[in-house]
Amino acid sequence: MDPERRLPIPHIPYTNEKPRDLILLVGAPTKDVSPREAEEHLEELARLTDTAGGEIVGVMRQRLEAPKPKYYIGEGKVLELRDAAARAGASLVIFDEDLTPAQGKNLEDSLSVRVMDRSELILDIFATRARTKEAKMQVELAQLEYLLPRLTRMWNHLSRIRGGIGLRGPGETQLETDRRIISVRITELKRKIEGIARARATQRKGRSEFFRAALVGYTNAGKSSILSALSGCALFVEDRLFATLDPATRAVDLGSGLTALVTDTVGFIRKLPHHLIASFRATLEEAREANLLLHVVDAAHSGWEEQVAVVIDVLHELDLRDKPELLVFNKIDRLTHTEEDRLRERVQASSGDPAVFVSAHHPATLEPLREALRDRIRAQLPRVHVYVPAGDGEAIATLYREGEVLERCDRGEVIALTARVPHALLGRLRQREGVKVLEVA
Repeated sequence: MDPERRLPIPHIPYTNEKPRDLILLVGAPTKDVSPREAEEHLEELARLTDTAGGEIVGVMRQRLEAPKPKYYIGEGKVLELRDAAARAGASLVIFDEDLTPAQGKNLEDSLSVRVMDRSELILDIFATRARTKEAKMQVELAQLEYLLPRLTRMWNHLSRIRGGIGLRGPGETQLETDRRIISVRITELKRKIEGIARARATQRKGRSEFFRAALVGYTNAGKSSILSALSGCALFVEDRLFATLDPATRAVDLGSGLTALVTDTVGFIRKLPHHLIASFRATLEEAREANLLLHVVDAAHSGWEEQVAVVIDVLHELDLRDKPELLVFNKIDRLTHTEEDRLRERVQASSGDPAVFVSAHHPATLEPLREALRDRIRAQLPRVHVYVPAGDGEAIATLYREGEVLERCDRGEVIALTARVPHALLGRLRQREGVKVLEVA
């Protein structure tokens, strides 16, 4: 061909952005859920959808006496939903409630579009947010445990969308093969995660002399922001649900010679899938071994009390409810002075539990939290009598700087002090010439 007469190559602009799914949300609460709570749940589902990268094109609601066995919602509502999805061009329907495998299959057959429930959406978000090898394995385990009872539905779905050459054949035999493969993979993942948990336990033994606190709370309450502000270390922070999944531990200088190791953990959410909680037990071992749980609450959220209740329920499931706990109300910068005063009164009246009020964006407000951590550390320090030569000003100054002096008595050439002393300082004092240390029973 004459090079001068080559056909022009069309210019196709390059984009690395995935096309966003057009999504129809469905809320079908039972009558025991208040209208306000039902709307809050749908708003949260919308935020989850945005986090997953979807575009919402419509919302449908139906209040139920009880879920229907076939479709979860009524058959008339299914027809209405099918028409709405077709008009909006929706490629995906997401239910705020958990669907059984049969309900999911029946809905997909009737609607001719993909159907997901809230649990599946959360799993999808976790899959995209996991960064470390451990988190990826935990998410894969949760996904496989969710997928196993739904394989028949997935096979029907695949045959409808991609039927033809290469996908025809002994479907039932392949289904059983897939079940065996998934079961073997689940066993393998559990074994690997248990190995990581043992390695973490070994690492924790090396830090046993430090006071450890774990940040727990509802997703997007600001746990990562607080740890970043306390430690001065930059952490990934984003105003989205489940912005971070991987635990991060940082040393926090509390002043007065005291240091704490503070760990950020995965956030909780209402209707969190049970298999996902089980999968993340290894990660949450950091919280299990902590001396104190810092329960972070979004003070600016109108439904903070329900969020606190959700976190408490999850802590119960993880056998962590008996841990010492401190409520940390974050984001007070978003409240007026009057609203903050009312919140303090409400917290005091409702629970009576110790609480501090902070803003991760205003470092000065974090001082009550640091003081609370210092008090917890001091309460756990060994109480000792220390006899120091009057001329050893360095030892006396160190005691005041790194310990908590409770009593002092000058006895001529010897100064007797009663103090709470960190273990590291205790060892140094015992090696110091002329200094005598006696532990208080």
